[in-house]
Amino acid sequence: MSEDFIRFENVKKVYHTGEVDLTALHDVSFSVARGEICVIVGESGAGKTTLLNILGGMDTLTEGRITVDGEEVSAFDERRLTAYRRSDVGFVFQFYNLIPNLTALENVELAARLGRESADAAEVLAQVGLKDRAGNFPSQLSGGEQQRVAIARALAKRPKLLLCDEPTGALDYQTGKTILKLLQDSCREKGMTVIIITHNKALCAMADRVIRVKSGSILSEERRREVTPVEELEW
Repeated sequence: MSEDFIRFENVKKVYHTGEVDLTALHDVSFSVARGEICVIVGESGAGKTTLLNILGGMDTLTEGRITVDGEEVSAFDERRLTAYRRSDVGFVFQFYNLIPNLTALENVELAARLGRESADAAEVLAQVGLKDRAGNFPSQLSGGEQQRVAIARALAKRPKLLLCDEPTGALDYQTGKTILKLLQDSCREKGMTVIIITHNKALCAMADRVIRVKSGSILSEERRREVTPVEELEW
């Protein structure tokens, strides 16, 4: 595997609030190989979401350099960042962010239109086990079903990179494991690089790479040789 599909080099992020400077990330450096599942773990306020937002092109850094698939994302202008978010990155959020007045199928179709080589929306919904729920609105779906729609929406773009912000945080244990299994399978079958941020240390066992974050800095980076199937995880 290429060790630098994603590379952070001495990344710093400072937020300016009035006369106060808040350093969210400090001297962050790490790499992730193509096709890996990487779990970034840390407590609330550790800087995980800031890190994910910068990688996804939703925020900018203060200092340093970020490359993805050989391109310096941190140097993109707003137009190039928009194209990057639209075509290269899939997002899965903790609270789904589905459009309430669109059906499950329509939510996925809307995302599919954004990609360069998108998958068929109905086919992707079937892959996540929601073929029979395609015509339902989000309010008619359980939390787990809504999260599966959100994952289908991200996968429909056929992104290079799937970014997941606490994807099981709002779900019960069994539903959460179903979602993680879906993410693990999607990574293995499609060769996608998956980044999961979480405070749940049990998820580290399913990862190829674990990055531990504390107070805006990298505590450790571990390349794991033995990956645990999601079915065997317990927390």
